[in-house]
Amino acid sequence: MSKLSSIRPSSFSLFNSRAYQGSLNQIFSPNEDHISRSTATTLSSVLQRYIKSDTPFYGQTIHAHILKIGFVPNTNLSIKLLILHLKCGRLKNARQMFDELPQRTLSAYNYMVGGYLKQGLVAESISLVQRLILDGERPDGFTYSMILKVSTSGCNLALPRNLVGMVHAQIVKSDVQPDDVLCTALVDAYVKSGRIDFARRVFDMMIEKNVICSTSMISGYMNRGFVEDAEEIFKKTIEKDVVVFNAMIEGYSKSVETATKALEIYVEMQRFGFRPNISTFASIIGACSVLAGFEIGQQVQAQLLKTELFTDIKVGSALIDMYSKCGRIEDARRVFDCMPEKNVFSWTSLIDGYGKNGMPIEALELFYKMRQCGTEANYVTFLGALCACAHAGLVAEGREIFESMEKDYSMKPRMEHYACMVDLLGRAGSLHLAWDFVMGMPEKPNSDVWAALLSSCNLHGSVEMARVAANELFKLNAEGRPGAFMALSNALASAGKWDNVSELRETMKSRGILKDTGSSWVGTESVI
Repeated sequence: MSKLSSIRPSSFSLFNSRAYQGSLNQIFSPNEDHISRSTATTLSSVLQRYIKSDTPFYGQTIHAHILKIGFVPNTNLSIKLLILHLKCGRLKNARQMFDELPQRTLSAYNYMVGGYLKQGLVAESISLVQRLILDGERPDGFTYSMILKVSTSGCNLALPRNLVGMVHAQIVKSDVQPDDVLCTALVDAYVKSGRIDFARRVFDMMIEKNVICSTSMISGYMNRGFVEDAEEIFKKTIEKDVVVFNAMIEGYSKSVETATKALEIYVEMQRFGFRPNISTFASIIGACSVLAGFEIGQQVQAQLLKTELFTDIKVGSALIDMYSKCGRIEDARRVFDCMPEKNVFSWTSLIDGYGKNGMPIEALELFYKMRQCGTEANYVTFLGALCACAHAGLVAEGREIFESMEKDYSMKPRMEHYACMVDLLGRAGSLHLAWDFVMGMPEKPNSDVWAALLSSCNLHGSVEMARVAANELFKLNAEGRPGAFMALSNALASAGKWDNVSELRETMKSRGILKDTGSSWVGTESVI
């Protein structure tokens, strides 16, 4: 079956000139008389120009006239019409052209698969790939790159667990020569599937490593804590862009050990002439949060004020979170009040900030105001509201909020919400209610739930219940919870059971479980 080598996915590029559209309409007026006197070659050429223009929808009138006069398009013209409909977002029309093709080519399959993926219709794209193979067509590099995108689309389809490896094996077995697009898709797919080692092998085999591929590798390494490997890739990337700088800044900003390096990269990228974008600002503000460096955050905000990005929701939410974590809740509220538009993340950041800064009443007031404004709460919002209730001792309000999750929002509470409710009841001194709540959970309590109960028992001196909670906690995660041993030890000490305290301390020593050393940060003159 012959392939139309002149038609490639690259034909989706746009011409930005408005004058081009006017001249196109002067050269070719899409009316029935003109079309009836035109050849398929002429129509194909004109359609190609519409496809490349920034107003491709004008070309749809040609298809309408073709249908009206009964003109029968050949395969080449039909594929051009298919591409035109895809450019216009008319997926249904494009599929109709595809189904009516007298001879479905590999190019036609590729365009339709790409069109479905662009609209997020993964199942349809998979179905077309299967049909492509049944029709006897051999996938090319573009087809394989589309399949790799499917593997990382996060869809709910039951795909093979090692789909990326299977596709890679097929590429090796076939005579397809991997180009930059295919190699980049392979690297990205391996990174997103957690196989960073295989991604690195493909990356190292590439003769020319593009910046997109480098960015994917850097993000993969940073997400797994392999900072030195990410730094190696970054240093070897010759042609850098703002995205690769962003990958480094975001990766550094996740840990207090590396957050200072995020600031250094932020300064370096601007020295190279790259202007920070929304992702840059969000990540660097995150680094300020980790470092509790609100002074640096204020400088970033001052820089933001000079750009059109200051009103962006993502940046505003990041500033609220940063100021809240730095204890500057008044500054966080000012940013919130100045935001022209707010989403659930903006509201949640401030609600959580109020709760963690010892202002639970303000947190709850904001939570109720958010509901009045019609913004739907998410899981983190409810967690912040429940924590606020726990700190304020508002048991009735906490129960109401917890029950509203499933009743009003159809949101099944998670373990952290159950743990928060146990903490709420326990702090209020209702230990038996907390115990009954744990026993009535629809799922088996995890270590967070038992830890919350143990903490409450320690607070109110309930030794026997503390023993039960501690034993359940140790069954789940003994080594990872040194604080649980200390909580039980303190409860026993408060009750005067010193023999039991000594026995517990010996158990800790024999298991090599050490109490974490407490530490705090104090900032002075921009130094932590």
